[in-house]
Amino acid sequence: MGESKKTYYIDISSGEISQSSSASSWNFKIEATDEEITQLREEFNYNYDMDIQNFIRAHIPFDEYHNDKENHAQDQSLIRIYEMLHRLGDIETKKHIESMGILPKQ
Repeated sequence: MGESKKTYYIDISSGEISQSSSASSWNFKIEATDEEITQLREEFNYNYDMDIQNFIRAHIPFDEYHNDKENHAQDQSLIRIYEMLHRLGDIETKKHIESMGILPKQ
């Protein structure tokens, strides 16, 4: 028997995941199991850690973006987040993410 899904509201900029629609400024509404939410939280945490590293690196001169595997890793993490939100999202969420053109072509 599969896990039951609950409704969550996601604020992509802060990485906040809430079950309350009155939570700050959410961007996306999704239906997810506890396990899927755990995966999403881990991805947000990874992305946040990369962001901190990139912030520090941004203040080191002569470190070019295109040679930077940490930036690439963060970009890939962000794509994984949007893929998950697209898969779990309601119609509005799916349409919005598709309109961003961020997902790899299937």
